[in-house]
Amino acid sequence: MSAPARLAFELRPELEAHEPPEARGVPRDGVALMVSREREGAISHHNFTELPGLLLPGDLVVVNTSGTLPSAVAVSSELTVHFSTAMPDGSWLVELRLGNGAGTVPYRGGTAGEVLPLPGGALLRLSGRFTGRLWRARLSTAIVPYLLRHGRPIRYSYVRHGWPIEAYQTVFAVTPGSAEMPSAGRPFSTRIVTALVSRGITIAPVTLHTGVSSLEDGEEPYPEPFDVPPATARLVGLTRRSGGRVIAVGTTVVRALETALLASPEGGVGDVGAAAGWTSHVVTPATGVRAVDGLLTGLHEPRSTHLWMLAALAGEDLIASCYRAAATRGYRWHEFGDVHLLLP
Repeated sequence: MSAPARLAFELRPELEAHEPPEARGVPRDGVALMVSREREGAISHHNFTELPGLLLPGDLVVVNTSGTLPSAVAVSSELTVHFSTAMPDGSWLVELRLGNGAGTVPYRGGTAGEVLPLPGGALLRLSGRFTGRLWRARLSTAIVPYLLRHGRPIRYSYVRHGWPIEAYQTVFAVTPGSAEMPSAGRPFSTRIVTALVSRGITIAPVTLHTGVSSLEDGEEPYPEPFDVPPATARLVGLTRRSGGRVIAVGTTVVRALETALLASPEGGVGDVGAAAGWTSHVVTPATGVRAVDGLLTGLHEPRSTHLWMLAALAGEDLIASCYRAAATRGYRWHEFGDVHLLLP
């Protein structure tokens, strides 16, 4: 599934964030913030430190508490394996990547039953293909401890140098499990969280462990494990009933809450119940968005299916205008880049 045609654009290399903002002298919470308001069709530009004043007392901000794993492990000087997602049967989805100089590209080789030797004496057995890119596989040892010892963060070609795993963690990270950082939460700092709470804005957690990026070939997001705890579900309902707004921090949060709503026996607008398990739900204009009122997110690549979610929230015309404005003003894309707040 490709992104909406109206949202097609070329991402110029100079708009890519090649390193964390701290490396260029900008604090984590000092990135640029674009705000779009669906009702007025208006776009404004801010610093992320202005976020508390852009939200209202009584709003609920829902964050993803998944921590980022160092999910890339070198098989050889040319071949790398990216550990994506833990499956219910104990296997993992993995992607094989081949070095191409500046970065890596999907490796189309591999055979079912093949055993790949990894650092530290571990063995990775490929069980069979899950998609054109991903394999089901099993490691000869416990994967999370192994990755914490032998892995490094997944890095694509636009990030020119390696950075420690701490650069890929958000202030909300509690449970390691994501192959790639839930990056919408990265600009938050302790002072921003304090300012939000002091203004009367509530923060509530969900967990969704993100798999590897789905940018190539217009692929849909893969199934991912999620957990919407009972307290968060209750806060969503309470916020709605009291006239507040539910603001998701990241597309992962929208996916988790929309899945929980679909699983709710009531199934009405905003009726989010506690839920946990696996989600294959893809948010599009056709499915609509019923669990959240707003979204804080990064700037998504031209082929990203996340653009469907943005269009579902604010319409294709406004999102297209936002992306033109972001490019004109030099906003930075990707996980170390700037952010976009969509408000109703």
